[in-house]
Amino acid sequence: MTCPDHTDQRLTNLEIKASYTDDLLDTLNDIVARQQDLIDRLRREVHTLREQLDGGTPASPRSLADDLPPHY
Repeated sequence: MTCPDHTDQRLTNLEIKASYTDDLLDTLNDIVARQQDLIDRLRREVHTLREQLDGGTPASPRSLADDLPPHY
């Protein structure tokens, strides 16, 4: 048979593990929620940029000379 003190210690250890697990789960949920907010903001920004590209004037061809540093 198991000793009542041993059973109490095992139960206490399980409660401690459950508490840490709950805390970890809450932390991970917060992280996932923040990441989802960031993803949503980035999607809106990409959507806005695509609208600007689609609605803007076509880009004119550029000369390679325009990209040369001033000392050439």
